[in-house]
Amino acid sequence: MTTNSLTTSHGAGRAGDKVFSGAAMAAGCLILAVLFGVALFLVVQAIPALTAPAADIQGGHGFFAYIAPIVVGTLIAAVIALVIATPVAIGVALFISHYAPRRLAAGLGYVVDLLAAIPSVVYGAWGAAFLAKEISPAYDWLATYLGWIPIFEGPASATGKTILTAGIVLSVMVLPIITSLSREIFLQTPKLHEEAALALGATRWEMIKMAVLPFGRPGIISAIMLGLGRALGETMAVALVLSSGVLTASLIQSGNQTIAAEIALNFPEASGLKVNTLIAAGLVLFVITLGVNMIARWIITRHKEFSGAN
Repeated sequence: MTTNSLTTSHGAGRAGDKVFSGAAMAAGCLILAVLFGVALFLVVQAIPALTAPAADIQGGHGFFAYIAPIVVGTLIAAVIALVIATPVAIGVALFISHYAPRRLAAGLGYVVDLLAAIPSVVYGAWGAAFLAKEISPAYDWLATYLGWIPIFEGPASATGKTILTAGIVLSVMVLPIITSLSREIFLQTPKLHEEAALALGATRWEMIKMAVLPFGRPGIISAIMLGLGRALGETMAVALVLSSGVLTASLIQSGNQTIAAEIALNFPEASGLKVNTLIAAGLVLFVITLGVNMIARWIITRHKEFSGAN
């Protein structure tokens, strides 16, 4: 190959690098611009609700008295979903990546990915038509024998449409997301790390504890936070499963609501200040989601050097 051809190839490669770098920079700036635009729109539209007299806001006690119960309901539903889904998802991901035979693992991976593609309204219809009805006797049992615990205080909902049911439905929805991401992280564990642990006499579970889980810790946190984002923003499934009502400490009574479901149920018929109130509620959800992602990024950065990935 001549010197001229080498120079031409090098120049073309450098030009391609510049184009790709510019495109990546433009994409990053576009994302920031869209995020800023959404935030600006929410703030501008929320100002009338934030500055309106308390009597003009639904409930008659001001915006913050209106939003506080549904913020608590949103957080409760999301926490229930993560508490149920996280250990199950990590267990399934470990089974697929390190225990199941290759053919079975491929089939299970396909099924998990397929679950993530099911529309949320299907999960909501399943929760409202089947799960709520079937789980209602369990709520009666909890109210009878564990009613002295505030979260299981009766009377239990006769329809089964409670915040606990919504949390269970959300856990099924976020399960494939956490499982898929965790599985991919576990499969990227350096084989030398795994083989070194096994060579030292570790069992398969001890090898997973020493090599796989430390390596995958940042990825697991990212998967959980992504699942949390899905749980916080879920609309139709929660709207179909929950019965409207006031905030209550009991998970098995009718009541509680989430921000996303509140907006979805009331926005079509809203007008005037009510629209601004719902947009302000969306701003609160936006801030909560942004805060959760910032905390997750801080946790990942803090533990990255101890993850075993480097």
